[in-house]
Amino acid sequence: MNKKLWLTYGMLTFATSTWGSAFIAGKYAVQSFEPATVAFFRFFGAAVLLIPLMFLMEKNRQKPNLKDYSLFAVLGLTGIALYNIFFFLASKHAPVIKSSLFIASNPVLIVLLSAVFLKETITRNNVAGLATALAGAFFIITDGHLMNLIQLGFEPIDFVLMGAVISWALYSVVGKIVLKKYSSVESTTYAVVFGTLFLLPFALTETSWQDVQQASGATWLAIIHMSVLVTVVSFVMYYNGIKEVGAAKASIFINVMPVSAVIMATIFLGEKFTAAHAAGAALVLSGVYIGTNPKLFKRKPKTEVVKNEIA
Repeated sequence: MNKKLWLTYGMLTFATSTWGSAFIAGKYAVQSFEPATVAFFRFFGAAVLLIPLMFLMEKNRQKPNLKDYSLFAVLGLTGIALYNIFFFLASKHAPVIKSSLFIASNPVLIVLLSAVFLKETITRNNVAGLATALAGAFFIITDGHLMNLIQLGFEPIDFVLMGAVISWALYSVVGKIVLKKYSSVESTTYAVVFGTLFLLPFALTETSWQDVQQASGATWLAIIHMSVLVTVVSFVMYYNGIKEVGAAKASIFINVMPVSAVIMATIFLGEKFTAAHAAGAALVLSGVYIGTNPKLFKRKPKTEVVKNEIA
């Protein structure tokens, strides 16, 4: 495996593990603001950073046409506005076990949509890696008691969680189309700007100036963290990963997110790290390795087999 590929995988791992911290930061932020307002402040701050970054890094930018702006709007609507409204609603109202389960199922839908709309080849490595990583995510989420999945039942909040999964899957697949023409920085910047505009009416409706003044320092630190690290740095890395290895393979790394969320919850919220968590993390990392290593299931040429038998 060449160094560039290792670097891409490293960035995807860092990006998706950083997203796990959004679960922690989100819990602080929704204590002071409603979900759409948290999302607006998060991406408004990100836009302030991304716009000058784009002008600095992309000096030979192409001027988007009407079709491009339409695609950017779809990215902003799906991955920025809708996904984050759903995500922060779930942070506030849904049980963590159910929220994590739905988010962990994201790669499955991305792989399917990539095969249907992008005609990406789904290899045995992708399937095996995805299944292994997803099993590890389930193990973490249920703390080793897989029968809990059956006992959870169905609730109205499930529509919100399903909306989050569908929104992010569409964002990843449409993003692959956009990345054929634009860089990861450009794509992320335009998506964030459109998403922020979509979120603005919700924030104005549900938030007053008094709410802004009364928000705690922990809330603002959480929002700043989500703006800078979770959004600007990680989104650019994730999009670059999609560009380099494809949406299907990049989506496997999303399973790193619940692992990092559990570790951070242990450190910052005092939650207990169990043996089930350790086993699940091992499965997730194994799944990522399987899904990104094309040689594992590659058949040996017949001539090589014959030589081995003679030897």
